[in-house]
Amino acid sequence: MIYRITRAVYGRLGAEADERTVEQLVTDVYRAIEPVVENGGAGGERSPASAREREARDAGSASRLIVSVFGVDHPGIVAGVSQILADAGCSIIDINQTVVQGKFAMVIIADMTRARESASALKERFRTEGERLGVRIYAQREDLFNAMHRI
Repeated sequence: MIYRITRAVYGRLGAEADERTVEQLVTDVYRAIEPVVENGGAGGERSPASAREREARDAGSASRLIVSVFGVDHPGIVAGVSQILADAGCSIIDINQTVVQGKFAMVIIADMTRARESASALKERFRTEGERLGVRIYAQREDLFNAMHRI
């Protein structure tokens, strides 16, 4: 869903669009449609998940890391980010990336259960790698990510 929104925003604003503007627009659009998506669509039908299951899912996990990458597309971005995860002993649970008019966006959900480094140490490694690659890399534990986006 986020990738479709990102693609649409870049499609409308063009390749010269400011990355921060695009990120904010995508966040705003997603927050606006999130209640509809979570309620099962425009009809407002709830999924069969119990309130406890929804709460656990929404809270996220401290053992998962959300890694977001934004920048101008060029070879080596996926390799650079995934190598840091591999070196730390993290497994990629889910990965999605897109390129829209030369702009690169990627989100990785990583399992840190076997990680040999803390989330803080990984964040620092991502910051350094982002500078080297010329992209912005954000990393946050899933539980904190979800809590921040509910506020």
